[in-house]
Amino acid sequence: MISLVVPTYNERENITQLVERAGAALETTGEAFELILVDDNSLDGTAEEVRQLQAGLPWLRLVVRQNERDLSTAVLAGWRAAQGEILGCMDGDLQHPPELLPKLAERLRQTNADLVVASRAVEHGGVSEWKFRRRIISWTATLLARLLLPRKVRSVRDPMSGFFLLKRAVIEDVELRPLGYKILLEVLSRGVYAHAVEVPYTFQERAHGGSKIGASQVWSYLRHLLRIGLGTGQSRRLEKVNARVSPVASYKNK
Repeated sequence: MISLVVPTYNERENITQLVERAGAALETTGEAFELILVDDNSLDGTAEEVRQLQAGLPWLRLVVRQNERDLSTAVLAGWRAAQGEILGCMDGDLQHPPELLPKLAERLRQTNADLVVASRAVEHGGVSEWKFRRRIISWTATLLARLLLPRKVRSVRDPMSGFFLLKRAVIEDVELRPLGYKILLEVLSRGVYAHAVEVPYTFQERAHGGSKIGASQVWSYLRHLLRIGLGTGQSRRLEKVNARVSPVASYKNK
């Protein structure tokens, strides 16, 4: 079974199309699947919209978190509730095209890959209409990850992707302690896997709603890099850094 987790916060305008497109895409894989929406108590009625959509869709599940608002820990909450041996995640704003899901699943099943990443950084991948400032921010974030977390992160050209599938065994027996928006960095750094594959895609622009990335998310990202580097010993550059970080949920905490 494929268990796809989508974290949401104030995505009511996108949610119906997301469910329809993701459900149709997963249906074409020919495998059993479930779509788990993890909503961080949205103020716009996202959860209520999902409840209405659940009628007649036995594969659509909803998890509502009352006192948390963090994309990465929302993904972990969904994975803990998941029943499948294949886990995945994608954004709820349709910037990740659900139609790519069958190809990701096919590559995971038909190759020796443990992890398949939808990538903007390989041939035929890219972004649609990003402004120069956003491109610089993304490039800088990726460069920092490669410099500070060189060992495993370099195995993937787009370690900042939020759209991927993996075998449950990759994270089953490890403690994931993500912070912020970049759950794949945590999986790449702490997960147990031998081979990762990238599949090209073009990152789309939002049709509805606005970006949730701001100064606090940038700060969380930097703290997350420090945490991974110190916690895994992947970066000698961080050995003398004394970073104070707050505790967050782990995949193994149930």
